[in-house]
Amino acid sequence: MELVRPSPAHLDSYVEALRRGWSADTTRQQAADEELSAIEANPEAFLAIMDDRDAAGPPITLPDNSTVPRLPSFRLWMWDGVFCGSIGLRWQPGGPDLPPHCLGHAGYSVVPWKRNRGYATSALAQLCPLASEVGLPWIDLATDVDNVPSQRVILANGGELIEQFDKPAAYGSQPGLRFRIYVGR
Repeated sequence: MELVRPSPAHLDSYVEALRRGWSADTTRQQAADEELSAIEANPEAFLAIMDDRDAAGPPITLPDNSTVPRLPSFRLWMWDGVFCGSIGLRWQPGGPDLPPHCLGHAGYSVVPWKRNRGYATSALAQLCPLASEVGLPWIDLATDVDNVPSQRVILANGGELIEQFDKPAAYGSQPGLRFRIYVGR
């Protein structure tokens, strides 16, 4: 499995995953339909927003449907001949701190039919040097308390548990775990 920049050559496979019910946004059920509509309306614009290091794109919709300004970010797609999942990195210019509505620097999701192959672990390992390249000394990742598979991915990449916390109201005020991976080591 390799990480690829989203491109027209990969788009049909990505669309197929969305149509099968997968979404990179695990907190908003309607996100897949929104992405399908965006792709249908303007595939080039959709692909361009996958690499938005200047935060020029539209605001981000949170799980409670409120919106917040976009952070500089990019998403890469997991690829083994077909689309397997997505991993993204976001940051705030000037340092590693994030605004309170942003639970972590990185997020990832593997399509259900490609899970248990080590793809998320590999994708996170490949993302860490890219985080260092944008100036981050570490990346924080948040998981649900009961999301043991994601916790294993983070721990396999050197993650350290830094806190248990209550997510902001926009995320339902549920408990979460925050891990940190030092990318400059």
